[in-house]
Amino acid sequence: MTTLRGLPTAAAAAMVVLLSACAQPGTGPGAGSPSSAPPAGGDGGLVLRITQTGGFAGPDAIAARLPGLSVYADGRVIFDGPVTADYPGPALPNVLERVVPPEQVKQLTGEAEAAGVREGTDFGQPGVADASTTEVTVVTDAGERTVGANALHEAQANDPLLTPAQKQAREKLRAFLDRAEQLASGPEARPYRPEVLAAVVRPYVEPGDDLPARPKEMQWPGPALPGEPLTTVQKISCVTATGAQRDAILASAKNAKAGAPWVSGGNRWAVTFRPLLPGESGCADLKAAR
Repeated sequence: MTTLRGLPTAAAAAMVVLLSACAQPGTGPGAGSPSSAPPAGGDGGLVLRITQTGGFAGPDAIAARLPGLSVYADGRVIFDGPVTADYPGPALPNVLERVVPPEQVKQLTGEAEAAGVREGTDFGQPGVADASTTEVTVVTDAGERTVGANALHEAQANDPLLTPAQKQAREKLRAFLDRAEQLASGPEARPYRPEVLAAVVRPYVEPGDDLPARPKEMQWPGPALPGEPLTTVQKISCVTATGAQRDAILASAKNAKAGAPWVSGGNRWAVTFRPLLPGESGCADLKAAR
């Protein structure tokens, strides 16, 4: 589960459905203590989230990174679905949604503490470079807890940097995540349609001549680019769209390829799409991405 894009259990649900068809080692930040990352609360609030942080990726990709799995108290499950093997791939991420019985969600989250999602769990730091950290957040009646395990699936079983206790803790967490991923399986999964669509923007850089296929240039139909800054050093910006502007962007993006230049204000921009999830409202929610 280094990345949850392309969950094997979801493959039968929608192999090529696109969004537009409807879009510290050992423990993570605040491990075992309240985290400020995902919003929670209310009958339909977030109760479980699995995401990847860090790793070898560009700043725009990190800012636009979607959680692999988000589960809500009312049974909604939103997850990063499978993608085609085409290159370049589609511009829009394949985000899917299904509904499961809330009792099933409550049972799973009740298993989280025994699986290691609690204060003091030590997952160790394996000898793996440039791997992402699998971060798990669970919200129960006892509060919100977040843990993180670096290179959870890349580390070797006999890694000499991990103690037997750390290896056991990692195995328990992997088993819990396997059960959680089952929530994303089922033929009734449908494309997730966000209320708000965000776009992470950076100046377009012409690719090298060795690119096998150059994506077609696209005219940007949404709010003026580049939008508000997300970072200053890397010149990453963000815009959001709702209503008619969101729909116009989705209509154009369904025919676009990843890496395509988007023209706005006479300039060309590289755009990475990020549908906002329930509880997210704007670009500020992407600034904390790691």
